[in-house]
Amino acid sequence: MRDFNYSAIKNIKWDGEILGLVAAIYKEVGKEEMYLQQQPEKLEKLVEIAKIQSTESSNAIEGIVTTNTRLRQLALEKTTPRNRNEKEISGYRDVLNRIHEDFDIIQITTNYILQLHKIMYAQSDNPFAGRTKGVQNYITATYPDGRNVTLFTPLAPYETPEALERICAEYNRVIGNYEVEPLIAIPTFIHDFLCIHPFNDGNGRMSRILTTLLLYRSGFNVGKYISLEAKIANTKDLYYDSLQQSQMGWHEGKEDKTPFIKYLLGTILAAYKDFCDRFSLIKDNASALEIVKRATMQKIGRFTKQDIVELCPSLSLSSIEGGLKKLVEMKELQREGVGRGTKYYRLK
Repeated sequence: MRDFNYSAIKNIKWDGEILGLVAAIYKEVGKEEMYLQQQPEKLEKLVEIAKIQSTESSNAIEGIVTTNTRLRQLALEKTTPRNRNEKEISGYRDVLNRIHEDFDIIQITTNYILQLHKIMYAQSDNPFAGRTKGVQNYITATYPDGRNVTLFTPLAPYETPEALERICAEYNRVIGNYEVEPLIAIPTFIHDFLCIHPFNDGNGRMSRILTTLLLYRSGFNVGKYISLEAKIANTKDLYYDSLQQSQMGWHEGKEDKTPFIKYLLGTILAAYKDFCDRFSLIKDNASALEIVKRATMQKIGRFTKQDIVELCPSLSLSSIEGGLKKLVEMKELQREGVGRGTKYYRLK
């Protein structure tokens, strides 16, 4: 089995891009703390939107989907699942809620990771829930011509429990001793977790749950207000490409994790910037029309009503619809299509 030594991270000379991303994230963290002190009551809608988007996006990456209406109802616990996909969606919702509520007492250990995995499959009757894999798994790609190519072979089942124990121990040691910058240690841990691929199913979703957990425990709370899973879903090709690049030589301990670290840090920074943009729309007592107008000014090209809903958590749906209608009448927006296909774009 390969060795894991997270203390070696502190001796790596990181390039300017990674150092810049770390510095930029800490700058945004300072802004977030200021916003939370100013108007915490106006941010609750952001929490609800982020939970829905995270539940939807993390499952959609794995091809687990349902209708928009059912997704929202499931995410807000207003209905019960009807099929296997909806059971898995509900399971992700449950484990995400547990992270939101109890991150400060959920330790980074194999036992807790297995429990989180079990919660994720609690409604699915999965015999492998809460257990490490029993058969070898592979990371593969299927091409348009039907070819199925193995891109990476994770650790064998018999090596997995010990490897999971070791990366947890290494992470806890360097974080507990303040040896390694958390924003470097977190993507390192997540990368190793994905290379171990400890479960028969659910590794991608668990990696995203653990990313949120590790960030929360280190004081990076942006995932509560902006969905990191949605950010990853929107850049899925970059995510897989960075992961594949960073996996080369992993079994020999010769991998270069830089591409994956840059990707994850860039995703975290993008979420913080989105948080800043959304807070700027609710920070004063502007009218509903002015808030909607500000939101549309942040959009490039065509956008939907739902795009504006996400940017305006302080407004009711009727206020947003009224604002969009007024902006169309004022010739500031152009409306296209009807019903669910309706889109808008700016004229000014």
